[in-house]
Amino acid sequence: MKVSLFVTCLVDNFFPNVGEAMVRILHELGVDVEFSPEQTCCGQPAFNSGYAAEARDVAATLLRAFDDADYVVTPSGSCAGMIHHYYPTLFQHHPALLAKAQRLTEKTFEFSQFLIHVLKVHDVGARFPHRVTYHPSCHGARLLGVRDEPLQLMRQVRDLELVPLPFASDCCGFGGTFAVKMSDISAAMVTEKMEHVLETGAEVLVGTDMGCLMNIGGRLHRQGHPVRVMHLAELLYEGMQVAKRGKVVAQ
Repeated sequence: MKVSLFVTCLVDNFFPNVGEAMVRILHELGVDVEFSPEQTCCGQPAFNSGYAAEARDVAATLLRAFDDADYVVTPSGSCAGMIHHYYPTLFQHHPALLAKAQRLTEKTFEFSQFLIHVLKVHDVGARFPHRVTYHPSCHGARLLGVRDEPLQLMRQVRDLELVPLPFASDCCGFGGTFAVKMSDISAAMVTEKMEHVLETGAEVLVGTDMGCLMNIGGRLHRQGHPVRVMHLAELLYEGMQVAKRGKVVAQ
């Protein structure tokens, strides 16, 4: 199995620990992961802003970067959703690239999707003794169809108390360029999302897209609320280390 990491812009530039956690989990599960330095942005910011030609130029780099991979795994449902739903449109008038875009679509998975549907792993052997709530990102849930996979993984984590997030499917207000162009509306939306997170009494907020988590976490931090914000991969990897330390102590 030849698996390539599609690290995404936000993870690469601001949250590299998320990519590292994801790769370390895959290594623990016996998967060798390679990283193509040719990869860059998926083109979503340009595409969402109406710059299709510019988005296509950027997206073409991913077609080259991952041409030889059996699977492409990414810590972002949003970026995976961009590939799955919009690459065929971007390259519809470019037959040679369209074939590559369709192949990339078929082999690209969001992290939790890959664990559940490809590796058939539900339990990574983690222990995480905290009260946790989960925010499903709009693109991951609605565009890519990642709904129950993260929850399936967290339900198998020992000592994790998973509490439902009120109005979980409501957008957090990030939306990429939306947060910049309509900042007042975005701020109102993330404030409402923050209030719902606080209602749960959770110690930790978990998600699968760093755009959403950066937005919600930023609001929580500015308001002085000590809720820890983590990507699913970070939670699972930290929990795996906690479980290992517990075994050593027990021995």
